[in-house]
Amino acid sequence: MFKKLAAEALGLGDIGKIIPSHDYDKVDSDDYILSEDHEKIFFLIKSKRDEYCFTNRALIHIDGASALDKKRMLRRYEYYEFPFSNIALQTAGTIDLDVEISFNIGNVPLMISVTKSQIDQLKDLYKALLAIQQAVHHNQSLLNFSNDSLQKAITTVASGKQENVSKSQELRTINEYIFAWNTTSFDKYIQKDFSKIFEKYINN
Repeated sequence: MFKKLAAEALGLGDIGKIIPSHDYDKVDSDDYILSEDHEKIFFLIKSKRDEYCFTNRALIHIDGASALDKKRMLRRYEYYEFPFSNIALQTAGTIDLDVEISFNIGNVPLMISVTKSQIDQLKDLYKALLAIQQAVHHNQSLLNFSNDSLQKAITTVASGKQENVSKSQELRTINEYIFAWNTTSFDKYIQKDFSKIFEKYINN
């Protein structure tokens, strides 16, 4: 018991392992996948306490407060709502047993340790997360450009005088146009499925 507690205190008792795809159905995360909406697991790390499940849509984190406690907390982070940042990969030194990948997902910092023999697979995840970060940033920039264009168009229209048009009719027309514009822009520039990125970088 003392050895287990000491290892956990030193962070050595919770080094994770990357789970092969043919064993995804054996982990807890599989129960929370939105398979009805074509969600699919692409990368999964499991330790004694936690599971980090990277799907084409979200990171599912099953968090165990302690390796000795059966209570667990399930958190889901959609990539488009919680963008990645500060992604870093720490390789192993001579005496190290593990390698680490760290990042923020939204405002939540995470650090995941994996046995160092799986460094090549962790490098694949690192590249995939960077690509998702860049894609989300690019799409958000395009959405901002779209919104800026709309605001300029509204200002231009509002400064002109339209004869024989009631204010209520003008307001209704502008409102319907803005709603349609925003809906179209959201559907076009907000990417929710990142399957192609995972398929490009993850080699299972």
